[in-house]
Amino acid sequence: MWPMPTRWADNDHYGHVNNVTYYSYFDTAVNGFLLAATGTDIRDLHAIGVVAQTSCNFLGSISFPDLLKVGIRVGRLGNSSISYELAIFRVDGDALELAATGTFTHVYVDEVTRKPVPIPEVIRKAVEPLVVR
Repeated sequence: MWPMPTRWADNDHYGHVNNVTYYSYFDTAVNGFLLAATGTDIRDLHAIGVVAQTSCNFLGSISFPDLLKVGIRVGRLGNSSISYELAIFRVDGDALELAATGTFTHVYVDEVTRKPVPIPEVIRKAVEPLVVR
């Protein structure tokens, strides 16, 4: 579970986190996990992960100053792409309340040509334990 605080600016006019912000939480959780799990700055790799697909199912309301946790697992680990399955939980004391589920797919491309390339080995090793079998 990746910790994620909500921010003051996340709330919209209706007093809850705006729907587009959930995608930012997915992006931040995945890339934060990759930075921590690989022990490297992923921005310095020969290949970059670009977002090719994302989705979100909204199941509960969250708002500032909620504390969140984002569950991350890998639904598919391909040659040049990783499809993550994510869940956003609102922390309520010792309990977690499911607020959203979603998907997020990275396709790895050469940083210059933007053509698909194999997933960097350091990334593959970091995500393999997250693969759902």
